Amino acid sequence: MKFLLILFPFITAIAFAQQKQSYLLQPDRVFDGTEMHEGWAVLVEGDKISSVGPKESLKASKDAQIISMPGTTLLPGLIEGHSHLLLYPYNITDWDTQVLKESDAYRTARATVHAKNTLMAGFTTVRDLGTEGAGYSDVALKRAINEGIIPGPRMIVAGRAIVSTGSYGPKGYDNDMQIMLGAEPADGNDLIRVVRDQIGKGADFIKVYADYRWGPKGEDQPSFTLDELKLINEVTRSSGRYLVCHAKSKEAMRRAILAGAETIEHGDFIDEEIAQLMKEHKVTFFPTVAAIDAIQQYRGWKKGTDEEPAAVKQKKKSLKIAVNAGVTIGVGGDVGVFPHGENVYEMELMAEYGGMKPMDLLKSVTTVNARALHMENEIGAVRSGLKADLMAVRGDPSKSISELRKVQFVMKDGVIYRDEGKK
Repeated sequence: MKFLLILFPFITAIAFAQQKQSYLLQPDRVFDGTEMHEGWAVLVEGDKISSVGPKESLKASKDAQIISMPGTTLLPGLIEGHSHLLLYPYNITDWDTQVLKESDAYRTARATVHAKNTLMAGFTTVRDLGTEGAGYSDVALKRAINEGIIPGPRMIVAGRAIVSTGSYGPKGYDNDMQIMLGAEPADGNDLIRVVRDQIGKGADFIKVYADYRWGPKGEDQPSFTLDELKLINEVTRSSGRYLVCHAKSKEAMRRAILAGAETIEHGDFIDEEIAQLMKEHKVTFFPTVAAIDAIQQYRGWKKGTDEEPAAVKQKKKSLKIAVNAGVTIGVGGDVGVFPHGENVYEMELMAEYGGMKPMDLLKSVTTVNARALHMENEIGAVRSGLKADLMAVRGDPSKSISELRKVQFVMKDGVIYRDEGKK
């Protein structure tokens, strides 16, 4: 009997933990991933969205917690499409030093803070495009988040990423030394082994540098042949994964698209021909505007005072061409180049550089990104049956995208990580 009395509190605690927590969220309006709805509410049960619609139409159970959110807009959890959680701004520590002198353990410790900052900014999912010299630390970080050891966004990871021999950095060191690179080199038929090895070690997709700054004058030039990229894509798709390509030059983008890449990262030299090719092959473009803007400022550009650098002018030109051509555009800022948690900066610059409207940007950071990640049946919309990934901001971001900075509430998988209304 005494044993049962001791055991009872533990049985009760376990049973309580297994019960589904219910919430009725009552903002002023709801952006469902496509449209804005005034006077809507959202019912969450466990880790899923149970129902969505006009407040008066939702019937919550008597044990549901009602959370009133006056003055706010509720949205799907935002999705960062191009992140590097294992990096941090180069004006603090340059890229070479991060790659060559910082241990994987140190970089991972920093990344736990980056992950938390990202989640608290309302980004509940990130697609991480490579650890840049930190091996498969992203796979371990993803596991720690999934197991609830640390707070962070849902991670979709690339692992080491793939570069062609001789193209990637760090560079400029004595050739007698074995310098660790920021990605894994492979060529020809060896690409089959490397792609399979990266998949086996936890890569959710394959990220390839289709070009790099290794031209005769340091310009971007293709680093893989079309046949090599097709080989990578064939092996990648046979595993149920997809190919992502870093590509800035026109020829590298052309090869990547024809080889089957589903997303193009950066795309600095998009022209009308490449834009049409992207549309034809249903490729999603991640312009990473914020990275260019930040790096130029690190190099001394005084934005708003100095003349725009050539790189900024070119980025504006390429983004406007893509927008005008109707290319599918996702949101991914190459965050890590600039601070984690400041992810909204990319959308502000997409509006500034390419004239994108707030509603289009809201769609890009939710439904468009979800499709690009092959996760449209899980995240990216406020819809019955999807994961309860939700965030709320003060004001109306459909009128000003910067309102996304005014985060009031963050929920991932039905767990509340931030609720400013309780303060």
